[in-house]
Amino acid sequence: MHPKARYLFTANMDVDADKEALFNEVYDTEHIPNLLKVPGVLAVHRYTLAPLKMSIGGEIKTIIAASEPKYSATYELESAKVLTSAAWAKAVEAGRWPAQVRPYTRNRHHTLRKVMGA
Repeated sequence: MHPKARYLFTANMDVDADKEALFNEVYDTEHIPNLLKVPGVLAVHRYTLAPLKMSIGGEIKTIIAASEPKYSATYELESAKVLTSAAWAKAVEAGRWPAQVRPYTRNRHHTLRKVMGA
């Protein structure tokens, strides 16, 4: 984690199957670069849900996260105020994201966590 990060914002969502290629292209080539220009956004990382097997209580268990969104992104922030800044508001509405991608996302969950000890 970036040493200046004091908050971790997460955006989790599913996307319509026929829009997945566009979703991933726009997220990687437009959405993340736009948000990384916002003062106070230190790093962004994307994730996709993966099968989970783990040892619990001495046995290997398969964990099914049926209602969890397929895609996640984490944003390392200097301050929670980044999310209400004019620069953030402008960045999240830039490019193809608002018209060509956002309408096809669902099961969206957003969380903000404060880094402990920070």
